[in-house]
Amino acid sequence: MPVQQLKDYLDQAGVEYMCLSHPPAFTAQELAHHVKIAGDRVVKTVIIELDGKMAMLVMPATWRIRWDRLSRILDTDFVDLADEQEFQDRFPDCEVGAMPPFGNLFGMTVYCAESLTEQSELAFAAGSHTESVHMKTSDFLNLVQPMVLNQGFVKPGARKPAWLTKGRRHRELDKEQVSGAAGY
Repeated sequence: MPVQQLKDYLDQAGVEYMCLSHPPAFTAQELAHHVKIAGDRVVKTVIIELDGKMAMLVMPATWRIRWDRLSRILDTDFVDLADEQEFQDRFPDCEVGAMPPFGNLFGMTVYCAESLTEQSELAFAAGSHTESVHMKTSDFLNLVQPMVLNQGFVKPGARKPAWLTKGRRHRELDKEQVSGAAGY
């Protein structure tokens, strides 16, 4: 059974959802594997510190955070992963790392990757590493009312940023220039 606070909230809202029990999943990608759905339909819940306040960031399990872009889109100088020790008390009935993406139930602002809003259904940890909730994305969005972000994330298989590629090319050119200069 999902964490009682979440179950009560979903039941009171009258939304349809399904609970699944599965082997322990300590990452969102493991959850996707256990419940046999695509990783982009499984929500990864990340607690961030944003200018000294805790917030929740939800994104596809297969994606990563681009901290520089996230900082820019949130118009802040400081965005970082929150320390588990600092936030575990906010989720009293949840196992650490298995918090459901309902930050609104825990007094947190929720930021959501736009790509999740394009999915018909989502799955996420239900407060434990062995239970998940599956529900319609539209119901999730209506209940949580997250701030939707279209930047700040890296999709799997994405090309490296231009500045990394460009820096590598400049180093190669510098080597060519040095070896070319030596031949004069």
